[in-house]
Amino acid sequence: MTLEQYWVLGLVLGLVGLLSCTRLPASWAFASVALLSYVSNSLSLNELSSSFTDSSLLTLVLLLLSSVALEKTRLISWVGLQLSRGGLRSVLTKLWVSTSVLSSFTANTAVVASLIGAIKRNQRYAPSKLMLPMAFAATFGGTLTLIGTSTNLVINSFLDRAGLPLLHFFSTTGVALGVVLAGMLMLWLIADRLPITEKPDEEGTLPYFLEARIKAGSSLIGKTVAEAGLRHLRKLFLAEIQRGDDTIIPVTPETVLQQDDILLFAGDMESVAVLQEIEGLSLYGHHTMNGQSLAEAIISHSSSLNGMSLKDARFRERFDAVVVAVRRGHERLQGGLGSIVLQAGDALLLVPGKQFCSRQQVLEKEFLLVNGVDSATRLSSRRSGWVLAGFAAVVGLAMFEQLPLLKGLTLFVTGLLLTGVVSLSELKRRFPIDIVLIVGGALALSQAMGNSGISALLAKEMVLGFSGVQLTLVVSGIYLLTLLLTELMSNNAAAALVCPIAISLAQGLGIDPMPFIMAVLFGASASFISPWGYQTNLLVFTVGNYRLRQYVGVGIPMAIAYSLAVLVLIPLLFPFQPL
Repeated sequence: MTLEQYWVLGLVLGLVGLLSCTRLPASWAFASVALLSYVSNSLSLNELSSSFTDSSLLTLVLLLLSSVALEKTRLISWVGLQLSRGGLRSVLTKLWVSTSVLSSFTANTAVVASLIGAIKRNQRYAPSKLMLPMAFAATFGGTLTLIGTSTNLVINSFLDRAGLPLLHFFSTTGVALGVVLAGMLMLWLIADRLPITEKPDEEGTLPYFLEARIKAGSSLIGKTVAEAGLRHLRKLFLAEIQRGDDTIIPVTPETVLQQDDILLFAGDMESVAVLQEIEGLSLYGHHTMNGQSLAEAIISHSSSLNGMSLKDARFRERFDAVVVAVRRGHERLQGGLGSIVLQAGDALLLVPGKQFCSRQQVLEKEFLLVNGVDSATRLSSRRSGWVLAGFAAVVGLAMFEQLPLLKGLTLFVTGLLLTGVVSLSELKRRFPIDIVLIVGGALALSQAMGNSGISALLAKEMVLGFSGVQLTLVVSGIYLLTLLLTELMSNNAAAALVCPIAISLAQGLGIDPMPFIMAVLFGASASFISPWGYQTNLLVFTVGNYRLRQYVGVGIPMAIAYSLAVLVLIPLLFPFQPL
């Protein structure tokens, strides 16, 4: 081996060590390795820059940015409403199928994050019984299409670099359908053992105060509070009803709702989206809500708003923003939202207008702090329809090879910006810099391994090591190695490390690399046992308040079902063929 080969091999081993044994973010590790490869002349500046501007990487970035708008549509809200009908296995089946399908066309993380709110509001079953199945369904379903998960596009980048045929939109679908079915069957078997982690809601700790009015012609008119489904909303408590000059407090389940009743709720910031989804209710300031990101502002001691109500302060005219909720510590406020007398320290949840951020001097004088929050109002039904139709058109044209996906997504995201569905600040906040650094760094390292001859050398040694071994066992070994690295690192990091080796190994054996590629692709998505292996796992692990043994108790059966389906179907659908 040459000195350069020792150096590049040291970079690879150092990267594995950093990812496996330290808490250094994977993005920093990959970016550092790419930079060291360039500084040591293991790859040129052109090769380094092309790694971070790869077409598959750009497609992935645009897909993730598109999901910012998709999260605001009413499609996922509609899916959530379907989960409140039927027995446990019926609900789990609907959840599994709908989440799998949604995840096959948009980012898993976006689907999971959007469905969490809907699952929290499920009136029939504890959210913790549904969150883990939902997260695993997103992972299973993400393998159905090329754009279902970022890992597939990462692997496509390596195929492009190696000069191999790229994956088509439905290349993975055959194996993935069997995988999704196996997962659903396993879910039916363990349904009764799904954990419950919820504790009784503490109504006194609900922070925000919100107001909604029953509209004329609302389906809620004439129903009791219980019949309208407003009694046991999770983390959202109906505290008071104002009916003309009368105030109904406390509100009982038998209270009959009437037109123009003003309902006063206590809840968290997600309650804005919850109430928007209830047909027949209009929120305070509802006419301004159409997909905007929310902001939180805290009133300062020197603010002119102190001692004034929202109506008297003419808040919208002064700040180009509408207050949709107010929080005052843990105090439960009373009376209509517009009549609350504001105090220093009150937190206001705002729907900002176009001129809100431009009034910086006024904001600094009136508020201690103005923060964007990771929540947004829902798009209107009409705009939701246009967004979904636009995305479907882009995907459809790409499927039939009428318009490259990269160009279609570029036009789609540009349209979202021009129509105000998303803002530039939202896209900046959600820009996936970590994924860019991981994928770009991995492509750069792969190029350095090829330039130094390490890839060929490793492949030669692996060919010698696997001589006489059945190819099915070799593919199984590649799959299990990727699965192990996925649990230790992340899906993209594991795919980036194993994919170049798998390609070189297949070429060294004189075999079509596709079975090996599929082993890496499905292995990189097989993160079920560790909550830290995949971002959606960590999300539901935290929100669902699971203990590790509860998570593993569900994850192991799902991993077994997934792995058995993958290892049986890959050799059947991708038979070994000589190059």
